[in-house]
Amino acid sequence: MAATLRDVAALAGVSVKTVSNVVNGYEFVKPATREKVSAAVTELGYQPNIAARNLRTGRTGVIGLAVPELSFSYFADLADLVLTAARAQDFTVLIEQTGGERHREIDVLESPRIAMLDGLLFSPLGMSNEDASHLDVPYPLVLLGERIFGGPTDHVTIQNVEAARAATEYLIRSGRRDIAAIGAHARETVGSAALRLQGYREALAAHGIPFDESLVVYREGWHRMDGAGSMQELLARGIQFDAVFALNDELALGAMRVLQQEGVRVPTDVAVVGFDNLTEGQFSLPSLTTIDPGRRQIAEAAVSALIERISDRGGVIGQPRRINAPFAVVERESAAVRQTA
Repeated sequence: MAATLRDVAALAGVSVKTVSNVVNGYEFVKPATREKVSAAVTELGYQPNIAARNLRTGRTGVIGLAVPELSFSYFADLADLVLTAARAQDFTVLIEQTGGERHREIDVLESPRIAMLDGLLFSPLGMSNEDASHLDVPYPLVLLGERIFGGPTDHVTIQNVEAARAATEYLIRSGRRDIAAIGAHARETVGSAALRLQGYREALAAHGIPFDESLVVYREGWHRMDGAGSMQELLARGIQFDAVFALNDELALGAMRVLQQEGVRVPTDVAVVGFDNLTEGQFSLPSLTTIDPGRRQIAEAAVSALIERISDRGGVIGQPRRINAPFAVVERESAAVRQTA
């Protein structure tokens, strides 16, 4: 027969109310009492009645995470970190893939399934600033990514411009001057690609290096095959370049493969820097110098912000907040300093 609150209370020598307070994580319980109750819970194998607790609190203990696609290593890693951060706060995560399509992203925001969730972490790719009104929803929502700015929700974001500028300046300091950029998106004004290209251009300008449009390769996809295709296109142009800033790591890994196939030495002939700090970059040959965009901090900050909004029934928090994750240049082999005679 399953143990009850009353059984735990009897074994611990406390009231049923005290056991309830410990099980529900209330703060104002003496540490010694909490230890006694926890020991009794473990000994008896007591399992809280989650359904009953949800009825009392009006919560499900479940949050959602909507991302474009998990086939992108970045989003797969982000989802894993969100799951870990949510689990640490006793929340379960349901994951939805939108394919980065605008209509599917709007459908997620308006879906009746939202009623099963306490709140939603939302990373749009198809939507834009013109769609900000769709974020004005009657449930806790935290925005991830760079497609919409100034919306009515908390927003956790990467410092794309600053980080891309740091990546490009790293290449310049290593002795490179003819720096290509691959993965730009044509006609994009808001989004990761546009912001990272902006950072690239700012770094060139700051060091007196003219921007050369022929060194930019536009590619809508950001998978490894797109990186390989971008490098093939760049080589076919027959122009001089001694470094590549790839707008994400998958592009960088695909590009390095083609360089090596064509007998171009990395980093001796061409240095390569990526963006995202994917695990695969640690094990490529050469290992990939990249930008760590603060993915762990993004996941933890987003989950914490969402749970704060879920708990903020009185509206104490107030206006939407923008949270910028820290970034860092991760130095590896693909962009070693060029040796001069």
